[in-house]
Amino acid sequence: MATEVREALRADPDPASALLDAYSQAVIAVVERVSPSVVNVRRGRSGGSGVIVAPDGYALTNAHVVDGAREVAVTLDSGAELTAAVVGTDNATDLAVIRILGSGLPVAELAETESLRVGQLVIAIGDPLGFHSTVTTGVVSALGRSLSARDGRVIENVIQTDAALNPGNSGGPLVDTHAKVVGINTAIIPTAQGICFAIPAATARMVAGMLIRDGRVRRAYLGIGGAATPIGRQLANELGITNTSGIRVLEVVAGGPAQRAGLAVRDLIVDLDGAPILTLSDLQRTLGAGRIGRSVDLGYVRFGELRRTTVTPAEAR
Repeated sequence: MATEVREALRADPDPASALLDAYSQAVIAVVERVSPSVVNVRRGRSGGSGVIVAPDGYALTNAHVVDGAREVAVTLDSGAELTAAVVGTDNATDLAVIRILGSGLPVAELAETESLRVGQLVIAIGDPLGFHSTVTTGVVSALGRSLSARDGRVIENVIQTDAALNPGNSGGPLVDTHAKVVGINTAIIPTAQGICFAIPAATARMVAGMLIRDGRVRRAYLGIGGAATPIGRQLANELGITNTSGIRVLEVVAGGPAQRAGLAVRDLIVDLDGAPILTLSDLQRTLGAGRIGRSVDLGYVRFGELRRTTVTPAEAR
């Protein structure tokens, strides 16, 4: 790609035109490589997009695109119409995996999202409003955004982009200039312009692996409702902790792991197995599938006193 740009700059006496031509050629090259793997996904009258990530037909899309369906109709870039089984969905990340009943299908490569930079050029491909293989371009506007999922959990490390997305783009790929999928387009803010979001490829890869293997994503569960609450510096010093905040327990589910461990409303959770818990996102990250059924040490504050208990997270349902 860099060689093509340099050759274009040398060939054109007008540097500005050469740069624009090189930019156009870069976008065209990416679209030609990725578009064959982008599919239209339909569930009844509603629809969205998807991207094939394995030659045996596994494709990523959004959970809300296939919501409640066992099978969906799929149209390939070639125009061929096929059926896809819904392998699994994960409302907590708004991701789903479908398996298209075909062979030798074109595949897009998932990138290592950690290499993304704010300002980096990205390209969105999808089927907004039924217009197949629509391409828009933009930049990575921000990284590390958080979105609320339909199940109330927080989706972490979301990519914000100004590449224009519309209804129907959901589930389609956000691609870098190396033709690698850096995100799965998922949401827009209808009242705003140029504020769109994508689930990062690293999350998509992890969720897809679990859905293909188990048909669901396993997460640990404490059985509480809570909110991040600041901790004053004086109290933190008195307790010997580094936290600037913790999770105030606002609700305890009857019979849940937290209640069995003795936690109560108004307790302030500050660490789990020694790892500081400052936000709900910290708690969610700490409660991975590996914690299910395993006892963990939990630190919390009650009446200004630091206490400890042992809790055994259950599997979230």
